[in-house]
Amino acid sequence: MSINLAHKFGQGITPRQFMEGMQQNKAEFAAGYEAFKWMHEEDQAFFKSLNYRDDLRVLILAADWCGDVVRNVPVVFRALEESGLETEVLILEEHQDTMDHFLTMGGRSVPIIIFTDTGGHVLGSWGPRPQHVQELMIQFKQANPDREAPDYAEKIGVVRQQMAEKYKEGGGVNASVVSELRALISGL
Repeated sequence: MSINLAHKFGQGITPRQFMEGMQQNKAEFAAGYEAFKWMHEEDQAFFKSLNYRDDLRVLILAADWCGDVVRNVPVVFRALEESGLETEVLILEEHQDTMDHFLTMGGRSVPIIIFTDTGGHVLGSWGPRPQHVQELMIQFKQANPDREAPDYAEKIGVVRQQMAEKYKEGGGVNASVVSELRALISGL
């Protein structure tokens, strides 16, 4: 099934409006945004080269209460600022119809970064977290399918701590998110 999101163009907010309107995690998000540094000059050059592409649009499904949004989206915003690609943020609670096209293991997980052509046809997506971090959640969900199990909350708490540590590996979130986005966009 081909997904077209042209009807969502103009329904989102700018990255700046998202940051300014945050009701939760605003300080942490801002700290991640301000702390961003390019880990590799060639990555920065790649994103800068996208200024010459006028065939891509970006929609970002996000929610300010989500820890993965707070960790990843500041990096996404910085990379996309360098690219000049037109970018809109769709608030999850207001765009669940869109979210339902991009479920992660059957659930709603954000952020989801959606790349479309100018006609709204989805070309690719990224999210909700870098692959090396997501692997922990995949393993956890496969081993713990019953969310009602008495020890589920305790076990997911442990996995979330492990994920927080994974985010710091290999140059941290900046390096992994930028690398994965670059690989995705290179194929578009």
